[in-house]
Amino acid sequence: MWDVFKDWIFNVIQFFYGLCGDWGLAIIIITIIFRIIVAPLMHKQAKSNYQMQKIQPQLQKIQEKYAGDQVRLGQETQKLYAEAKFNPLAGCLPMLLQMPIFIALFQVLREMGDRSEVQNYSFYQLVPNLVQTPSGALSEGIGTFVPYLILMLVFAGATFFPMIQQQLKNKDNKMRNQTLIMGIVMTLFMLWISWGSPAGVLLFWGVSSLIGIAQNQITLSRCRRADAEAEAAAELEVKPVEVDVVRKQKKQRPHKKR
Repeated sequence: MWDVFKDWIFNVIQFFYGLCGDWGLAIIIITIIFRIIVAPLMHKQAKSNYQMQKIQPQLQKIQEKYAGDQVRLGQETQKLYAEAKFNPLAGCLPMLLQMPIFIALFQVLREMGDRSEVQNYSFYQLVPNLVQTPSGALSEGIGTFVPYLILMLVFAGATFFPMIQQQLKNKDNKMRNQTLIMGIVMTLFMLWISWGSPAGVLLFWGVSSLIGIAQNQITLSRCRRADAEAEAAAELEVKPVEVDVVRKQKKQRPHKKR
C-alpha cells in the first residue's frame, strides 16, 4: 500500500515534468501544491504558537508560584489555557497529520535515482543532478559543488529561522539564549544530514520551509492586527464620553443711574 502511494506521488511529479520539461520545477510545483493543502493546518499551528507566546509570562508566574504543588500547578495551567482559549494539541496535530505525506515525498525524491525509466534529473542546469548528494558533488569539483552548497544552507537555515526569529523578541533572556543555542546546534545537525541527502530532497525541503516562513508571517500579522483591533475596541468601551460644554458668558446688567 505504501509503495503504491509513493508510485502515485512519483507519477504526479512526472506529470508536471511533462508539462514544464524540468524535474526541479516539477518538484517546486509539487511543493507549492503540498503547502497549499496543509495551509489550514499550518495556520492553526502558527496561531497556537502565537497564543502560547502571549500567555508565556503568565505561565511562568504560575510555575514559580506552584512549583511545590503539582496538582495545583496543573489546575491553574488548565485554567489559564481555558481563559486564553489555547489548545496545546493544536500546535502538534497539524504536524502529525502532514507527516505521512512529507515522508512519502521524501522517500520518493530520495529513491528517484533508482528508477530506470529516467536517467537525467536536472534543474535548468543550475543543479546538474537532483539525485546527486553534496558530498558526491564536491568530489567532482568546487564549481559543481556550489549549487549544492546553496541548497544545503537554505535547507538548514530555513528550517529553524522562524524559531530563532521568534525568540529574539522574547524578554526572558535565559529561555531566549537556550533556544538560540539549541537552534544553532540543530542547524548544524541539519547541515550534517543534508551532506548525504539528494539535491531533490534539499530543494523540496528548502522551498517548503521558505513558503512556510511566508505563511507563518502572514498568520502572525493577522493575529497582531486582530489583537490591536480588540484592544482599540476595548479602549472605546471603557473610555468615558467627553462632552465639550461651552458656557455662555453672562451679560452684565446695566447699572441704574440714581
